[in-house]
Amino acid sequence: MNEVLKTKFSIGNTVTYSIVIGVLIVTFCFVYNIYKANNFNKFQRSERIIGISEFKRDNKVKYSDKESYEIISDEYNDAMFYETIKTKENTPYRVTCMVKTENIEKQEENKAIGAQIATDSSTERSVAISGTSDWQKIEFIFNSKNRTEINIGFRLGGNAGLCKGKAWFSDFTIEEGTAENNNEWKFACFIFKTTDVNINGKEIKISAAEQDIENITDTIERFSKTCKSLSNSKMQAECDIYTVDTPITSLSYDEKFGYYVSAEDIEDQIKNKISENDYDHIFIVAKLGDEKHKDDIEINDWIGLGSMDYYGIGFSNIRLPNEAKSYVYKYDSRVNIFPEEVFLHEFLHSLERNSQEYGYQVPALHDYEKYGYKDEMLIGQRDWYDDYMNKNIKDENGNYIGLPSEIYKLKPAKSSNFKYSTFMEDVFVQPTNIFESVKELIENISTKFHSAVQGE
Repeated sequence: MNEVLKTKFSIGNTVTYSIVIGVLIVTFCFVYNIYKANNFNKFQRSERIIGISEFKRDNKVKYSDKESYEIISDEYNDAMFYETIKTKENTPYRVTCMVKTENIEKQEENKAIGAQIATDSSTERSVAISGTSDWQKIEFIFNSKNRTEINIGFRLGGNAGLCKGKAWFSDFTIEEGTAENNNEWKFACFIFKTTDVNINGKEIKISAAEQDIENITDTIERFSKTCKSLSNSKMQAECDIYTVDTPITSLSYDEKFGYYVSAEDIEDQIKNKISENDYDHIFIVAKLGDEKHKDDIEINDWIGLGSMDYYGIGFSNIRLPNEAKSYVYKYDSRVNIFPEEVFLHEFLHSLERNSQEYGYQVPALHDYEKYGYKDEMLIGQRDWYDDYMNKNIKDENGNYIGLPSEIYKLKPAKSSNFKYSTFMEDVFVQPTNIFESVKELIENISTKFHSAVQGE
């Protein structure tokens, strides 16, 4: 009888043990699936408008065998997953990912808004995807400049504005390239023959004359030589000139400057040439007024605008004058022997900004009068540019200031920097199985615990 009871008790224990194990397994799987859906690995989440967007891990909509990272914005917002990465100074980096979008609508029409890769503290970004699209690869190339760590974000929105819809990001990579370290700058100059825009309900069509195009072509050749001579051979300049038949059909607006041509306005016309070549700076030449339409497009006292960028490449506007007989871009020994001044000035704005972003202290390009220089007949501000480019301006303490000689070799990052690149395998790492997930979970808890303790 006792042996029968023992047998029954043993069987009962086994059944109970099996049930407990089964319950634990089911519970663990349930908890693990919840964890997977809400685990963002080393990514942090941020929103411009807190609480508007939803962040998820998606096991159904995915590009590969890994769960994708999903951002859902039912209302207009700017939201992103981001990870802080360690970088070497003055080093090119390329980040890629696969992205899929669904019904992405922009609050305002701007090509810089949508699903993209970007930094969280600047205008640096990849292309931005809107609407509905299947999985596609996008890339983001940037130079670390003087930064030793950067937040890289996978973003639905943008520095330029808000959007709504859904975006999935997957299969992240990052590689470290090699800076060129030479002083040979390559310029692209796009001369647009026609501006055909609608301003305040009025259709405006303005065309550049053949003489305008000839003058610009001659001036660009002078600009290339002037870069070398005024810098005392600290830099070399080569410029490709493109005459564009497709008109400019949209303009951007700024309260200070009025209407101008942004990179987004003419991206479709220039992107193929830019992608086929490794340019360091871009000039856009356009006519935005003439005798007939001189008051139709608001231009607030500028002939050139600089310090903009096209995916990290310097980008400048050069405006053709309204008057047909203007000598702004035409050499004449009696009127103007420095017609390339506007091109040089706007390019120097990019070098001014680059110097500041690399941590150099440089005088403001517009402060020539502060240091005793003048805008003179025939030569404009040539003497100022000469000393500015050679760090030969004397400040009130007797120190010489201006552009550092190093800046001529600190050029934008581009595809050619990745001919021999190194993939950073320890960045954007994701668990591939349950054991790695559990390990990462423990590490995340430990990191947050230590952060909390240090915070106290």
